[in-house]
Formats: sequence, structure tokens, C-alpha cells
Amino acid sequence: MAEKLTGSDVQKLLADPSGENRASAAHKIARQFGEGGLTDKERSIAEDIFSLMVKDVEMQVRAALSSNLKDVPGLSNDLAKTLASDLSDEVALPMLQYSNALTDADLVEIVRSQNASRTKAVAERPAVSRQVSDAIVTHGDEDSVVALVSNTGAEISETSLNKVVDKYGDVPRIQEPLVQRPTLPVSIAEKLVARVADHLKDYLVQHHELSDEMATDLILQSRERATLTLNRAGSSGSAEELVRQLKENRRLTPSIVLRALCVGDLDFFEQSLSVLSGVPINNARILIHDEGELGLRSLYQKAGMPVALLPAYRTALDMVVKAEMEQSDEDPQHRMRRLLERVLTEHEEIIDEFGADTVDYLLTKLNRLGQASKAA
Repeated sequence: MAEKLTGSDVQKLLADPSGENRASAAHKIARQFGEGGLTDKERSIAEDIFSLMVKDVEMQVRAALSSNLKDVPGLSNDLAKTLASDLSDEVALPMLQYSNALTDADLVEIVRSQNASRTKAVAERPAVSRQVSDAIVTHGDEDSVVALVSNTGAEISETSLNKVVDKYGDVPRIQEPLVQRPTLPVSIAEKLVARVADHLKDYLVQHHELSDEMATDLILQSRERATLTLNRAGSSGSAEELVRQLKENRRLTPSIVLRALCVGDLDFFEQSLSVLSGVPINNARILIHDEGELGLRSLYQKAGMPVALLPAYRTALDMVVKAEMEQSDEDPQHRMRRLLERVLTEHEEIIDEFGADTVDYLLTKLNRLGQASKAA
């Protein structure tokens, strides 16, 4: 229960109306007001007292009011605006960050004043409307924008998100909270792809909607990085998690499985056939690496993969397994290039089954590897 203003407090004020005593009185009256136990008449008297106290020359008196009234329901808009416009940040900031008595128009007006600390306080409110967010993005500084995009209670329009990406898209402390927002429009997510670090690209793929083409490219880029580190044992867990996520999102297509295998990602291939067929991974690996033809064929068919492309998968698989067994000093990119050349040369049926996109992807990858080889 809040401290109540007593007769002793009144006597103390009369005998010594110092700033400290006035602040103490402001604190107690505001706390009582906030608890909601006052009668209508008592509330009216308290509001009259507040109207005087907001003009008090002592900042600590006004700060005591703001601190105790910042989240009080039913506070008058005039009183909230007066405190929110106070010359002292110690008085204004609590109201700006928490008071529901302030309207969007009030908050936009504050933001347009371009006071950095006050704009940041508005950006940190539990709920921020699109109108207010637009104003913060337009008039706020970098700190305010960081606070806004980090605030999951802020509604931010696609137009404002575009402005943020255009202005701050290369700033790491804005990139991370922006990528990790609960939802992002497809256009914004795809715009961020070209700017953010690899771990944030992975987050975008796993948590936001992207076009199928871009999602596929990002997934394969991520797995290719893992493959080129030659750390197969350390990547198995991440491959299984990724494959299951792709299946849930209906992105675990035969095309992406072939593309991954063609860049040497054996883990991804094994996990994909395991998940698609429902066969435990250890059993799936036994079938995949069976020296005869029956093991892979039976698992492949159970996984619902296109029968016509089994030879292409087998060619790629044989080359990847052979490379792993040889453990040669051959550059991984050179080995990947040889694999792509053979698959594309021997298996024209790929274009009949998947269309030009998959072949274009593999050809583009082949060309890049060729250019990298010449540069080296």
C-alpha cells in the first residue's frame, strides 16, 4: 500500500516548505492517486495539487510527480503533456517512455523536436504505433532507430523499414535487431540479404519469408561454407536441424538436395534422404553407402525422389565419397569443379526433370569456381 499524506506531513510542509519536503509530499499524493483508492472528490483535489506542483521550481518535486504518475491510468492528457515537455529529462523521460495519457500526436510532436534522448524514450515505449515509428525513423538519430527496431512492441511500416535499411543497412548494431524482428516483409528480408553477415543470413532463411530462389541460394551458400571447412563431423547436427526446418517449410526439394550434393555436401544429402524417407540416419547411411545398387535405390524411392535422376545423384555421390576416402591435398574448390563438370556433362536429364533453374545454378557455380581457379 502507498504511503499516505498525513497530518504530520502537512505540518512539516507548513513549517518547512523546502524542495525536499515538497517532493516527499508529491511522491505520496501521486502514489495514492495511482493506487486508485481515492474518491472522486479526492481525485479532483489531487489533480488540482498536481497542477500546481508541475510548475514547482524544484526539479525534484516535478520528478517525483513524473516517476509516480508515469503509468497511472486515467491521468489527464494536459498533466501528462506538461510533464513530458518539462525542461528536465529526469522529469520528461519517464512520461515519454510509459504514459498512456499521451496521444500519438503528442509523441510525434516530441519526436519532431529532434531531442535525441526524448526520441529514444519514445522508441522504447511498450507499444509504438506506425505513425510514431514513421516519425522516429524520419527525425530520430541512430540510437533512437536502434531502440525502435529492437522494440518488439513497435509497429514499423514497410516504408519506414526501407528507410532504415537504406540509411543504416550496413550498421551492425541495427542489422541484428532488424533481422531478429518477429516479422519482416519479404522485400525487406531480401534487401538485407546483400548487407548482413553470414550468421544473420542464416537467421533470415530460418525465420523470415523469402522467395524460394533466394532462400535456396542462401541455404546452399551456408552449407557450402560448412563443406569447404572440411569439418564434416562438426556439421552433422546443424545439417539435420536445417533439413528438418526445410521439410517443415516445404523447401526440401529434390532440386536443392541435388545442388547440395553437387557442391560436396554429403551430410546434407544423407540427412535429406533420412528425413524424407523416415529412416533413422544411421540406417540411412548404411543404405546410401551400400556397395550394391539396391540400398541407395530403395532409400531414394522411399524418400519420394525422382526416379529418372537417380543416376545423377549416384554419380555425384560416388565422386564425393571417393574424394573423402582419398583425403587428398586437392583444393576443395577444384574438387567441387570436377564434380560439377562430370554431373552436367553426363546427365542431361537434369534439365528435363528440374528445368533450367537448377542447371543455371550449377553452371553459374561452375563458372565461379573456374574464375577463382584462374585468379589463384
